[in-house]
Amino acid sequence: MSIVHDRSVGGSLGDFSPTRAVQQKLHRIATVRNQQDVSLRSASRRMGRKMSTVRSQEEETQDLRISDLIRWQKVLGVPLQDLLVDPEAPLSKSVMERAQLVRLMKSAAAIKEVVESEGANRLATMLIQQLIDIMPELEHVSAWHSVGQRRSPEEYGRIVERSINDDMFT
Repeated sequence: MSIVHDRSVGGSLGDFSPTRAVQQKLHRIATVRNQQDVSLRSASRRMGRKMSTVRSQEEETQDLRISDLIRWQKVLGVPLQDLLVDPEAPLSKSVMERAQLVRLMKSAAAIKEVVESEGANRLATMLIQQLIDIMPELEHVSAWHSVGQRRSPEEYGRIVERSINDDMFT
């Protein structure tokens, strides 16, 4: 948690008294993660960190090291400056456009998965290819999840994170 302290007027730099403690928003990782449609589980896996660590780092008032911010920047694929708080500015235009293209690609991939006619499949394939031409990193974007969230065989569900004592069942 980050705290900002007021210094009394006329005091020396050594006089740093915590007369007023205010929580200050330091970053907007959670906002950007949601806009980029990256799940907490996926971010945790890509960063090689525990889910609880990633969840706590996402808190706006969490004071993160630069190395942690750079990890988030790589996972989210946005400029570092867009993760930092500027109370006056919304997310940059490039980040907003990227988020829109990712959502569009997810929709196009979902259409391709469910269409049965050859013509519609061809149109969905053309749309996907055009999106990849605009933004090559979209090539690895998957369709919207139809039910829940897909996990690899190595990943465990939330039930493992929230284990309960066996004594409850007796």
